[in-house]
Amino acid sequence: MAVPKERIPKARRDRRRSHLAMRAPTLVPCSRCRQLRPPHTLCRNCGHYNGREVVATA
Repeated sequence: MAVPKERIPKARRDRRRSHLAMRAPTLVPCSRCRQLRPPHTLCRNCGHYNGREVVATA
């Protein structure tokens, strides 16, 4: 069974895990309806992407 030779200090362990923190998602306003959406994705509110209608919405 594998056993570590020395105990890893909390500071070293936490530095190693520093990139695992959760971040808020990046959101940009839609150019047509100003609803927040992720970048490079279709707007769920109005159905537009890159200045043209992709999905018809009622």
